[in-house]
Amino acid sequence: MNSYDFFYPRSRYRGPFTPENLVFDANLQEFAQKVTTISCLETGGKLSPEQAYNEIEALWQKLQTAKQELGIGDNGHDGRSQPRGGGAR
Repeated sequence: MNSYDFFYPRSRYRGPFTPENLVFDANLQEFAQKVTTISCLETGGKLSPEQAYNEIEALWQKLQTAKQELGIGDNGHDGRSQPRGGGAR
């Protein structure tokens, strides 16, 4: 295991496979890792709360853009093969 894998672990995607879902999962994991790092820097006094907020907000906008570009969640499609909930039988 190299240091990159140690500091930036990735989990396998276990949801319904589509190329879009796989790419979005990678984007989501990267978002989570960066938010964790920003939070730690803010907690340690290396970033002000406002700086941390602005950086996380920018990352969130980037993630939303990626979601829209990939078409995740459009027209009720969320990548699931089964509808949610207990619908009519």
